[in-house]
Amino acid sequence: MDTDTDLARGRAYYAAAAWLDAFEGLGAVDAATPLGPVDLELLARSAYMLGRDDEYVAGLERAHALWLDAGDVPRAVRCAVWIGHSMLFRGHGARASGWFSLGERLLKADGRDCVERGYLLIPVWLSQMGGGDWQSGYATVTEAAEIGERFGDVDLMWLARDEQGRALVNLGRVSEGMRLVDETLVVVESGALSPIVSGIVYCNTIVFCRDLFDLRHEREWTDALTQWCERQPQMIAHNGLCLVHRAEVLQYSGAWPAALDAARRATERFARGVLNQIACGQAFYRQGEIHRLRGRLPEADAAYREANRCGFEPQPGFALLRLAQGNDEAAAATIRRAVSEYTRELERAALLPAYVEIMLAGAAPDVDGAAEAAHQIEAIAEHQGSDVLRAMAAHSVASVALAKGDADAALTAGRRAWHAWQELGAPYEAARARVLVASACRSLGDDDTSALELQAARAVFAELEAGPDVAHVDSLARGGPAPDTHGLSARELEVLRQVVSGASNRQIASALGISEHTVARHLQNIFAKLDVSSRTAASTLALEHGLVRADGQE
Repeated sequence: MDTDTDLARGRAYYAAAAWLDAFEGLGAVDAATPLGPVDLELLARSAYMLGRDDEYVAGLERAHALWLDAGDVPRAVRCAVWIGHSMLFRGHGARASGWFSLGERLLKADGRDCVERGYLLIPVWLSQMGGGDWQSGYATVTEAAEIGERFGDVDLMWLARDEQGRALVNLGRVSEGMRLVDETLVVVESGALSPIVSGIVYCNTIVFCRDLFDLRHEREWTDALTQWCERQPQMIAHNGLCLVHRAEVLQYSGAWPAALDAARRATERFARGVLNQIACGQAFYRQGEIHRLRGRLPEADAAYREANRCGFEPQPGFALLRLAQGNDEAAAATIRRAVSEYTRELERAALLPAYVEIMLAGAAPDVDGAAEAAHQIEAIAEHQGSDVLRAMAAHSVASVALAKGDADAALTAGRRAWHAWQELGAPYEAARARVLVASACRSLGDDDTSALELQAARAVFAELEAGPDVAHVDSLARGGPAPDTHGLSARELEVLRQVVSGASNRQIASALGISEHTVARHLQNIFAKLDVSSRTAASTLALEHGLVRADGQE
């Protein structure tokens, strides 16, 4: 082995963001001749970018010891901070505290004024902000940003400034805070920050925007993160989280197949031990949401249960699943419990629209309870200034107004919801708002406009393969109540219609342009959802419950 040549090659791989090549190349050199602290840090960071947390920490521990031996206390402290940071986010609180304390003791004994004093503020602001003390947190990150600027350390400076933006938003200075967040995006996209800090900033900010229901910022940051990940094909560390965020944005944008694919790939990534269980749960939850909206209720149930197993509570999706299954009482009990348990404003905002929907469903709707929830969403939307929350609030207000028989108010709120969702680029939510507008127009005697709105909404639902919504719109178009589809998707209803007409599997396959194997799979799903074991029983139940008409039509 030519150590100098191989070492230079490993460094070049690192500079080119070829993380696997760098890890293997530097690792091979290290196995032959132990690396110095600078190259050990490169090896450790390469391990981080590959999602190899144990190797990352081990490399930093060795570098920490070597820096101490060399008398470079600040560099040793820097390693201690990042080891503590890794331990903290892996759930090892005692070890994290130990490394942070060690760094503080070493720096105090050393006495030098150095940028690492700013890095030691990271656990301080994490504790303050995590506990909701935004004022103290803002003061701490401001101090850290000033230290970073004084020493020309762009990583510390912009890591802190991004957190400044988050603190300002939570202190009610939303415009000022979001300007800092936008400024940070420009800097991180420029490539000025180190790979690890870039990934941290991307992921932290996307979660922040999502929690604020700021879809526009979430979409922009997610697009930027996706491009960043694509430029580093060997990177694993942030790809899983990127896919989780991308799945949510794609679902909102109406790209459901791509969203489902992203969520599935995320769970596969996490199954290989990369990153954390909660994020894996979020990916399963996203799968459950798309399955539920498409009427694939068994698949939705399984995905929600996997999300819960990972430690992510699958609400409000699981409550809405119970509603779709016709279990109104279970749905109501679940959503009531969830709303009462979560007290933070934005957490409740995520649940309240489903609360309204569930309270208005069933034979004995709780209109007053739904109205109170709608008022709460309005108040939260006004306080937060989020366009997504305003759209949610308008939809809920329109639903309550329809239940109260106030068609004029329903029309006004429904139109407001539709315009808001259109502006946000959320076709499914916009189509649901059009259904409310259609119902309001019909109540006002304007059947022509009602029909136009239903037709427009149905086209969106059909394109998305949102079977339950298609069935609901078709029922409204016929002037009757929405039938219980028993969770059958639009395609499964088509197959069932063919079964009722007496078609064989081969005839069904020919009529629908699918394979006989696919027909058989659909029939298995239909039998399971209808709790029957034969074509005859399925046909009988379909006719009795109005799933299809005697002439085979839906």
